[in-house]
Amino acid sequence: MDKVSAAKHPEIKALMKPDYNLIWVVVLMVLAQLTAFYLVKDLDWKWVVFWAYVFGSCISHSMTLAIHEISHNSAFGNSKAMWNRWFGIFANLPLGLPYSISFKRYHMDHHRYLGGDGIDVDIPTNFEGWFFCTRFRKFIWIVLQPFFYAIRPLCINPKPITRLEIINLLAQLSFDIVIYYLWGVKSTFYMLAGSVLGLGLHPISGHFIAEHYMFLKGHETYSYYGPLNLLTFNVGYHNEHHDFPNIPGKSLPLVKKIAAEYYDNLPQYNSWIKVLYDFVMDDTISPYSRMKRQLKGEVKQD
Repeated sequence: MDKVSAAKHPEIKALMKPDYNLIWVVVLMVLAQLTAFYLVKDLDWKWVVFWAYVFGSCISHSMTLAIHEISHNSAFGNSKAMWNRWFGIFANLPLGLPYSISFKRYHMDHHRYLGGDGIDVDIPTNFEGWFFCTRFRKFIWIVLQPFFYAIRPLCINPKPITRLEIINLLAQLSFDIVIYYLWGVKSTFYMLAGSVLGLGLHPISGHFIAEHYMFLKGHETYSYYGPLNLLTFNVGYHNEHHDFPNIPGKSLPLVKKIAAEYYDNLPQYNSWIKVLYDFVMDDTISPYSRMKRQLKGEVKQD
């Protein structure tokens, strides 16, 4: 679809440029979380937990999607790839857990080899598909998504650790220690809990399932056009993103508008909450509901 669309709509190529506004948005998000770390340090624990879910989880999940944008070099462009790597490490800081560099390595595989068996770690393991098959278990699977996204690469496609991953880890540990030293255990808990809660049972987490789970046979990738795109750098425009991964999220609505004949009639979502509900309640859907491919020929990984 990307080649056909680009050939028919050459104006799409003009959208293949960095989104410099992303830099300032990320900086403001980091500052917002630093402010929150300070404000929660003396609150009662019930309010720490409350704000971790209501506010911190939204910022944290949004930041993971900013890091997704940065992994595509959307902040500084392809000509300054390392600037994007360093900026990704900076954006990672308020999440509390090292994520940015490893995510970039595996996410490029996801785009090159979508559904590739043993390569695309977005595909659940056989254990996940076998065990999380009832409504209650699927609900637990959604709650535990951060855990499975963390361990799945180690099970499916372990890679040698790189120098940048070590730097990401050391920078993150140093930041966490500083937060704990300055503001104590409640701020540290708020930081970590916000990340875990935001990636688990949370409205924004509907995108994990909405993007590639086959609610309709024959359709592997779905877009979402609801309001939560405002918090997620338009990750909902997922068909558009896979067709043009070098176009920043800010411009993906323009891609849809320009090439409407390709996208308007595709299956789509308007509610990630409904996606989560349908995934749990529909007995025909499970973590197995993904397209898996046996790759042939040479596989080049990041």
